[in-house]
Amino acid sequence: MKTLLENKTNTVKVGVVIIALALLVTLPNWGTRGMIPIFTLIMIYIAFGQMWNLLSGYTGLVSLGQHAFIGLGGYALAVSSERFGLPLYVGFIMAAIVSFLFALIISVPIFKIKGVYFTICTWVVAHSLGLFLSTLAFVNYAIGINIRATFRLPTSTIYYVALGVAIVSVLAVYLLLRSRFGLGLMAMRDDEDAAEARGVALYKTKLKCFLISSVIMGVAGAAMFMNLGFILPASAFGIDWTISMVIIVIVGGKGTIEGPIIGAVILVMLRQWLFDFPGYSMLILGAIAIILILVAPKGIMGLVHRFTGAEFFSVRRRPKRITEPK
Repeated sequence: MKTLLENKTNTVKVGVVIIALALLVTLPNWGTRGMIPIFTLIMIYIAFGQMWNLLSGYTGLVSLGQHAFIGLGGYALAVSSERFGLPLYVGFIMAAIVSFLFALIISVPIFKIKGVYFTICTWVVAHSLGLFLSTLAFVNYAIGINIRATFRLPTSTIYYVALGVAIVSVLAVYLLLRSRFGLGLMAMRDDEDAAEARGVALYKTKLKCFLISSVIMGVAGAAMFMNLGFILPASAFGIDWTISMVIIVIVGGKGTIEGPIIGAVILVMLRQWLFDFPGYSMLILGAIAIILILVAPKGIMGLVHRFTGAEFFSVRRRPKRITEPK
């Protein structure tokens, strides 16, 4: 009886996910013109939140410098398009490559640091990178670069790119955490010494997770600045991106796949409603995050799971049944 109920529940979950995807894919056909830019931002912020949550919520690597890869992805797109005249899709490939190489280089020193020092070091790296780029004539100093190739794109094309990035980020987290590698990540988050004693290679596990998160973050950053059509160091490497990611994850639910989705929707919608009052949206979200930390540390999704047991993207694996020989 229990198995039948579980199968029925899983069928309902799959059906809801399929319907949601169908609505998102067909949004440009039935949505209003104002809905497409809003959902484009939601999709990009979902990717940001998922990647920060992968590092912090599932691996325990609390980084305040992941916005470095947002800026790198945006500049890779801008430079390849404006300076070399390459197609935009090449810019996305370059965003992934540059983010991968930069993450690989900085992983050597920062993984030797633990705790709050790791967190501070990641922020210093991102801030320094922004200052460095603002001194380069090749990227027009601190004035910034117009990404003119994006001006000719219809909003629906930009939306589909953002939707693709969001789907890839959710699938990447889900598949990673359902694998043996994901078990190593969560074990390392709970207790590094115990995880290492059980055979988890700490450095390699951290490195793989960091590289995956950085590459997808860089591609999402390219999508964001393709949507904006302009990039400059102050905005590309501003810590506001990471603050938004942290709030998205805390409000939605740290350590869950659904959490960043809920948090991204709340963040973008609140900013739209308070568009005429810049700054108030972050104050309200900050207040909500503080209240949730005190009342419900696991966020909105934690409350939902506690009272209803609902969980669309469960990463828990059931042990295999052992059948006795006849």
